[in-house]
Amino acid sequence: MPKSQVRKKKVYTPPTDVRPAVAAASKKPSPTWLPITAVTLIVVGIAWLVVYYLSSQRWPVESWSYWNLAVGFGCMVASLGILSRWR
Repeated sequence: MPKSQVRKKKVYTPPTDVRPAVAAASKKPSPTWLPITAVTLIVVGIAWLVVYYLSSQRWPVESWSYWNLAVGFGCMVASLGILSRWR
């Protein structure tokens, strides 16, 4: 039985009008304040929750009751949002 012919595929090259925009965006570094702010928000969020639980729900703000949890977790979620922009 005869062998079938082997076809060579061309190497894919993306269009040149798309490549410069992608390369320019990847070269721009993140500002210095970005990771500092993110780490600060994580630490503040964790500290807020730890103080809330260790003080038997009296501190940091007693009148907010369970909204203190939203503040603590909100700080941590905000830090994740900031870190998603870090390059």
